[in-house]
Amino acid sequence: MTLHPDLPISFSPMHRLQWEEAQQKFVILYPEGMVELNQSSAEILKLCDGTRTFSQFVSDLETLFQTTGLENDVAAFLEIALKNGWIIQG
Repeated sequence: MTLHPDLPISFSPMHRLQWEEAQQKFVILYPEGMVELNQSSAEILKLCDGTRTFSQFVSDLETLFQTTGLENDVAAFLEIALKNGWIIQG
């Protein structure tokens, strides 16, 4: 699968994003296990509410982190998330 820049991005209903107190970080929970996330990955996934397209993700994250030039890093992560089924589009 390839990320489509014009379609909204949602977190997969087959997964759950939650704060895990024991690890002191956000994790993705799914029937087969758990994935620990770093801060930037968690911030990206928290925005996956089905209302934002790729360009809106980049804009919101650049505002949040007070920086520019995040497009390639965000695209790379979202491609991985899509391939792993953590996010869906449409």
